[in-house]
Amino acid sequence: MATASDGDMGAAAPPPLESFLAIGLDQRTAENALANRKVTANLTAVIAEAGVTGCDKSVGNLLYTVATKYPANALVHRPNLIKYILSEKIKNSAQLDAALSFLSTLGPDSLDLVKFEEACGVGVVVSFEEIQSAVSDVLNENMEAIVEQRYRINVGSLCGQVRKRHPWGDAKLVKEEIEKRLVEILGPKTEADNAKPMKKKKEKPTKVEEEKTVAAPPSEEELNPYSIFPQPEENFKVHTEIFFSDGNIWRAHNTKSILEKHLKVTGGKVMTRFPPEPNGYLHIGHAKAMFIDFGLAKERNGHCYLRFDDTNPEAEKKEYIDHIQEIVTWMGWEPYKVTYTSDYFQNLYELAICLIQKGLAYVDHQTPEEIKECREKKMNSPWRDRPIEESLRLFEDMRRGLIAEGKATLRMKQDMQNDNKNMADLIAYRIKFTPHPHAGDKWFIYPSYDYAHCLVDSLENITHSLCTLEFDIRRPSYYWLLVALGQYQPHVWEYSRLNISNNVMSKRKLNRLVTDKWVDGWDDPRLLTLAGLRRRGVSSTAINSFIRGMGITRSDNSLIRIERLEYHIREELNKVAPRALVVLRPLKVVITNLDHGTIINLDAKMWPNASDDDASAHYKVPFSRTVYIEQSDFRLKDSKDFYGLAPGKSVMLRHAFPIKCTEVIYGDNPDSIVEIRAEYDPSKATKLKGVLHWVAEPSPGVEPLKVEVRLFEKLFLSENPAELEDWLGDLNPQSKEVIKGAYAVPSLASAVLGDKFQFERLGYFAVDSDSTPERMVFNRTVTLKDSYGKAGPK
Repeated sequence: MATASDGDMGAAAPPPLESFLAIGLDQRTAENALANRKVTANLTAVIAEAGVTGCDKSVGNLLYTVATKYPANALVHRPNLIKYILSEKIKNSAQLDAALSFLSTLGPDSLDLVKFEEACGVGVVVSFEEIQSAVSDVLNENMEAIVEQRYRINVGSLCGQVRKRHPWGDAKLVKEEIEKRLVEILGPKTEADNAKPMKKKKEKPTKVEEEKTVAAPPSEEELNPYSIFPQPEENFKVHTEIFFSDGNIWRAHNTKSILEKHLKVTGGKVMTRFPPEPNGYLHIGHAKAMFIDFGLAKERNGHCYLRFDDTNPEAEKKEYIDHIQEIVTWMGWEPYKVTYTSDYFQNLYELAICLIQKGLAYVDHQTPEEIKECREKKMNSPWRDRPIEESLRLFEDMRRGLIAEGKATLRMKQDMQNDNKNMADLIAYRIKFTPHPHAGDKWFIYPSYDYAHCLVDSLENITHSLCTLEFDIRRPSYYWLLVALGQYQPHVWEYSRLNISNNVMSKRKLNRLVTDKWVDGWDDPRLLTLAGLRRRGVSSTAINSFIRGMGITRSDNSLIRIERLEYHIREELNKVAPRALVVLRPLKVVITNLDHGTIINLDAKMWPNASDDDASAHYKVPFSRTVYIEQSDFRLKDSKDFYGLAPGKSVMLRHAFPIKCTEVIYGDNPDSIVEIRAEYDPSKATKLKGVLHWVAEPSPGVEPLKVEVRLFEKLFLSENPAELEDWLGDLNPQSKEVIKGAYAVPSLASAVLGDKFQFERLGYFAVDSDSTPERMVFNRTVTLKDSYGKAGPK
């Protein structure tokens, strides 16, 4: 066996393929290893730790297994295992599998060599005679099956039974001995032995009359979407492997002492955080983040911070901070504490000093354009290797405001040659001569998101740092900084963004819509901002129900149709919204056989299943000589599929009486109908299919309650407008219709902000914030059916 000391220590390392072949791997295995960056890095590291330039194939295969299967939580013990392999104390796959299992359970704790050697059979010698004896016993026990199945007997199963007797026996010898003995028992293979076995046709199960399909029970994740997350005390495993362009690997995990210190501070509780940037209003995507962050903490009896990620003093506004705090409460969540990243500016500054002192950060003077060019070309900054003392002095000048904006940044010394651009010496601090809304005018330097986010997670002892999938490629830089500074490492997990059709949810696009007045503010009911949804009449419980139905998944390739959200809204409103009568576009109907001045006060049900005896579930509806129906509910020419009113035809007025059209009064031209005359049937003897909603004059000559109704359609015509270059050109010009002259029953005059109703046959509506005692305004929350004519997707 050749070792590195046999040659020139200063010589360049051989290419990976050459190194892999030198340890006895076959060409195909070596090439497959090269095709996998992770395997290449691991195997290169194992060969380097072994210090060999060549070895027997049996040893090389064991080293390859170490590279591909070694438990990442026990890396501290890998050199010991390699020594056992090189000394042939561990010399077969059974021993190695046992060793890997033992080390995986042990983790980074101290290694007891006596127990280790006992667990993986070090020093145990299984003689060939012992193997022969065990094979004989196993074959005798299985003789009946051997005679029946002949050479189709499962040899692997027979080998396994021998291994139970002698786990450290040579597997190759065991297999060879079994095959040899089978030939002795059965003789040479016959034509029948060599023939391919006939596949048995699957018998169709007998049909059972009236058999009912039993639905599969819901999975644990369906019952509890938070079951996928580990417990805080399990946070000692490797979070991620950070691959460097030079072949080096950092394996991020908490040491036993760091984890114990963390658990002592938190009491073992789950600690999460919801970290919005206060530069805009929250949208339904943030509702998913809240559901995961706050929901996990609540389910595990832990705590969730509301942390404002306020690293950019130019973008933050108090308006947004106030809105976020208010909307989090409205969504049903209660923060453990409200914190700001700026609360930790001093801690972050001191950690930056530490990073410079470790030689892992430097002050750079490149412009943004020069930084971009160097990243594209994988070139180091000319200031990357400046002396540590010089970077410390310049960083202090930055802090004191002695260097102009744009003339210097502090960059982390990561890996400019890395394929992952998020490891290309990210900026940690930049200069901004802007007072901070929360921290005041103390600072002239501000940390970047990439620098501050992971460190504040660590400082707040967050157990689960949960974010959307676009941050997945930032995971190496997240852990790089924590490993570099020896900080506690939270468990990071990414989930899919919530993308809903016919709308946009990027803050930049939302800001454009609001700023350029394409919509009526951040709470425009057409937007999927939480303020907009609330104003439209959507409840937080309906939103959370919708999100729970989506699940907490990592699949990021689906666009959720807005009809799915509407289904959950409709399901809730159907249960909680009382019914009422409103006519959007009134057409006057005079009941000619009802006396002038007669008012009949009828009882109308607020709920379809309300008991006739329950007075609280009813409201009064006046029926008088003058009533109003929808213009669309009258036609001059009747048809089979039309259930409205027509000349000579009868219909039922909801909660009232049948009426029959007797005359049509026209205006100045034949197309202008100004009035319908009809007779009502007080006996209600006629059975009719058509049932119309209506509103009557509450007293003779008094106009019904006039209200404003706003109807909303999809904001964008395309399902995915965010993909369009001219996304503003895709705005739906019919997304909002305002009807100022609708008529309503008198009971709606007392409605207040927050009240929701089903306007019969029209949809679900909510009182708008523009309402006044003199002018009620209602927003349509959702139609009674979706665009496919259904009550909503199941």
